Amino acid sequence: MNLDAHSVPVLTIDGPSGAGKGTICRMVAQATGFSLLDSGALYRLTALACLNGNIDLMSEVLAAEQAECLDVAFKVVGDGTQVLLSGEDVGSIIREERVGMAASKIAAYPKLRAALLDRQRAFRAEPGLVADGRDMGTVVFPDATSKIFLTASADARAHRRVSQLVSLGQAADFEKILADIVARDKQDTSRASAPLIAADDALIVDCTSLSIQQVFDAVMETLPSCQPCL
Repeated sequence: MNLDAHSVPVLTIDGPSGAGKGTICRMVAQATGFSLLDSGALYRLTALACLNGNIDLMSEVLAAEQAECLDVAFKVVGDGTQVLLSGEDVGSIIREERVGMAASKIAAYPKLRAALLDRQRAFRAEPGLVADGRDMGTVVFPDATSKIFLTASADARAHRRVSQLVSLGQAADFEKILADIVARDKQDTSRASAPLIAADDALIVDCTSLSIQQVFDAVMETLPSCQPCL
C-alpha cells in the first residue's frame, strides 16, 4: 500500500454466500472505473490449491503456505470477471460447491487470514476499489469510504443458485443447495476469527425482494462523489 492509500476511496460489500455481492461489485466497478477485489475468490483459490495438491484442510500451517504463494489476478470482462490463477482462468472451477465449502473451512484460520490480509489491502489504488467479501468493512478496510452489508433469505439465495446452475446446463438439487447455504452461514457467522457480521457503520440491504437494478441504485447512492464512467 502506498503512502496515500488511505485517501483512495473504497466501497466494501460484505454478506453471505449467494446474496449477489459479486454481481453488484462488478456493476459498480464498471460504472465507476474502480478496481475490483473478490476476496472470497482468494479463499476459494487457496482452497482449490489445497484440493488440487491433496493438502490436508485441517492443517492451518499448510493452508497458509498455499495462500502465500498464490499467483492471482482479476479481470472484469464484459458481464463477467475472470479469475486467473498462474495465468489460467479458473473462475468456473472455484464456484463449485466443494470448493466453496472447503474455502469456508480454511477461512477461519488466523494464519491464513493474516497471509492474505496484506495482499487484499494492496488492491487499494487509484481511482478506487470495490471490495467483495465477508470482512471487508470490519477487518480489511475498516476506514472504507462506504460500507454495504448485502443479505437475503437462505431460501432466496438457494433459488438463485439453482437458476444459475440450470443456466449453465448443470444439475441442481434445491434441498442440497439450501442445506449447504445454511451450513455455510453457520460456519461463517460462528467462527472465532473475523466472523461474518455487518460493520457498525454499514448500510444493511436485504435484497430478498429487490431487483439487481434496485440494489445497484441503493449502493451507488452511498458514493455520491463518484461520477459514473459508462
